[in-house]
Amino acid sequence: MAAAAEPHVLQPGELKRSITTKQLYFYVVGDVLGSGIYVLVGLVAAAVGGAFWMAFLAGVAIATITGLAYAELVTKYPQAAGASLYINKAFRSPVLTFFITICMLSANMAAVGSLAAGFVRYFSGLIGLSEDAIWVSTIVAVVFVAIITVINLIGITESVVANVVMTFIEISGLVIVVTIGIIALAEGVNDPSVLLQFNTEGGAGSAVLAVLAGVSLAFFAMTGFENAANVAEETIDPQRAFPRALIGGMLTAGVVYVLVSIAAALAVPIETLAGNTLLEVIRADLFFIPATVMLVIFGVIAMIAISNTTLVTVVAQSRILFGMARENVVPAMFAKVHPTRRSPYVALLFGAAIVSALLVIGAAIRTSQAGQPEETQLDIVDRLATITVVFLLFIYALVIVACLKLRGTDEGERTYHANTPLLIVGIIGNLAVLAYTLIDDPDALLWVAGLLAVGLVLYLAQKFFGTKKARLPGDDGGVPEAVEPPPLSKER
Repeated sequence: MAAAAEPHVLQPGELKRSITTKQLYFYVVGDVLGSGIYVLVGLVAAAVGGAFWMAFLAGVAIATITGLAYAELVTKYPQAAGASLYINKAFRSPVLTFFITICMLSANMAAVGSLAAGFVRYFSGLIGLSEDAIWVSTIVAVVFVAIITVINLIGITESVVANVVMTFIEISGLVIVVTIGIIALAEGVNDPSVLLQFNTEGGAGSAVLAVLAGVSLAFFAMTGFENAANVAEETIDPQRAFPRALIGGMLTAGVVYVLVSIAAALAVPIETLAGNTLLEVIRADLFFIPATVMLVIFGVIAMIAISNTTLVTVVAQSRILFGMARENVVPAMFAKVHPTRRSPYVALLFGAAIVSALLVIGAAIRTSQAGQPEETQLDIVDRLATITVVFLLFIYALVIVACLKLRGTDEGERTYHANTPLLIVGIIGNLAVLAYTLIDDPDALLWVAGLLAVGLVLYLAQKFFGTKKARLPGDDGGVPEAVEPPPLSKER
């Protein structure tokens, strides 16, 4: 009789592989199908017009192609650390790797700020808070960030099951919107031709530029799948699971986003939806439940979606700082863990402070713009979402380049190979949207520079006051010791 195989004994620094392909699929769906659609749909509609579903479709296409590069790289390097690991493997430049890590950290902080401001919009809609109450809204946003931070300080951990539950809660809200769209189509509320109308005013000038303007915002809703790479070490048979789960999850989320966009355009006049949230679809009162009741239900669903996304994004940003401190890239104080709660409290508090500063700066700018036309005033959700997209488009383009550069390296029989022409299209797509975003909103560079300055300060502090040389993710080809995977939950 053959001897039974001995169970695998985990080594120090090794993570347990327990996530199945189905669980990873729901993780990706929950990660991508986050609160971006709840927060940004009105802004995308304002940029594009009735055909704003095309912006989401284009965003899904670019993001999915980027996901192909991640799928290939994960099958080569089933380790935590994501973009930082891949960039370091391809270019072996500590400075570039550090820069990419800071960009990812900055993107997370900007995303938290945008989500907090989006939460306030739903909260204000439920309690009737005026949009002119700038500082009251800012205080609510800062308190929201503080509460999320406190939850993380307590040591919150979410399982894959919790992720699936939260995903279904979010989907339930989007199913309501799609149902309302079907009712609107049946009752002839809006002419279906609205789905082919473009906003060519305000400098857009053409349908293509209008869609590009929308994609630069819609892409915010498509991001977050990068976090899936961080659970590679916990996935069973990642070479098989990741390509299926990542591509399948992206396509599923994309279909939902397009359907929701079409439904919203059919149910509500674009001028009403523009700049607002999906609550406008509920206010149309086309559902079989009265709008007064549905506004509360849908508002709660949206705030749950945004809260869950923000919670995990805050976890991610603190883990980036924590991992960088463990690798001696930033000051060691960020690696401090609470003795009883076991949470990286210094990293969490630092992140909350930076996000709060972004929100306060935004409020100060809006206050100084009082009396100016509304279209010229700062929209903090728009601005912080744009900053997030600027960072991520650059990172994603570089990841695809890294994928192509690493072709023929560390490959095995089970390595997934992404289609090369598609990857080239992905690089062009990411860079095209990035270029348009910066040309259309050059002021975003000032905010980008401000966040990068924070990273520079951390770098200089470690360089002059640190005692050890940094060992960046993937330097020795092994599993990075310092990068702890995020909780099994969701993001944007």
